[in-house]
Amino acid sequence: MATVSTRSFPIVDAHQHFWDPRVNYHPWLCDHPPIPFRYGDYSALRRPYLPADYFTDAAPHKVVKTVYVETEWNPRDPLGEMRYVEQLRRESEFPTVAVAQAWLDRDDAAATIDALAQFDFVRGVRHKPRPGQMSDGRWRAGFAHLCRRGLRFDLQAPWPQLVEAARLARDFPDARIILNHAGLPADRSREGIDVWKKALQALAALPNTAVKVSGLGVPGQAWTAEANGAVVLAAIDIFGVGRAMFASNFPVDGLCASFDAIASGMREILRDFPAAEQRAFFHDNAVRIYEMEHA
Repeated sequence: MATVSTRSFPIVDAHQHFWDPRVNYHPWLCDHPPIPFRYGDYSALRRPYLPADYFTDAAPHKVVKTVYVETEWNPRDPLGEMRYVEQLRRESEFPTVAVAQAWLDRDDAAATIDALAQFDFVRGVRHKPRPGQMSDGRWRAGFAHLCRRGLRFDLQAPWPQLVEAARLARDFPDARIILNHAGLPADRSREGIDVWKKALQALAALPNTAVKVSGLGVPGQAWTAEANGAVVLAAIDIFGVGRAMFASNFPVDGLCASFDAIASGMREILRDFPAAEQRAFFHDNAVRIYEMEHA
């Protein structure tokens, strides 16, 4: 079987962040006490993380495009985050495209979405809905407006909410829903993985969905191909190699492993895939799904 190295062909990182809490307000990075976090102590993240820091972490991998995902910026100023991203792009040419913040159940949801759509690099919106929220009429009205503007929806929700997400995808067949962090399979017991797979299958049955294989760190456990291989391969198998994307979730997943450990570990997991499928996972799918061909 033909194989290639992640260091020998370009990578698109479908999920990464930049921030500077010295000058911008991110409640979770700026306020005290820190919020509860799935990786535990995240004090190492409460510092600037800019393109130069990211590319130092990513070396020696050839990252050529990135998708910036909203960073829990001040919820009273969602447009401010994209103005900041616009500045970063002028200074460094990164990120390539962005997923912005919008609260789909707010009174100003439609106006915010309209304004975000004016940034030519914005490809979608991320929201972390509460259980039941994706069925709420007010929230769905905001989601419908998002779809009318042709923007994608990055969904971050743990796997118990994916049946509800599948209903959303079924009710809005023209929507493009991208599941973040593989549905957060935190419970790695056999029973935990079984129920996670069933939830993933419910969402993946809808053709307008895709998945980012990222955010797989487990507190206290090294990020290795052996530790994460079954989860990575299951997510790719369930969605199909054409709807799965590599993503680093950096710098957040830097709490668990180096960029090289994650990227090289993913490469090891996919070592028996045909070269074209490896390239699709690490590069081509993100370019297509986020319309980055000319970005």
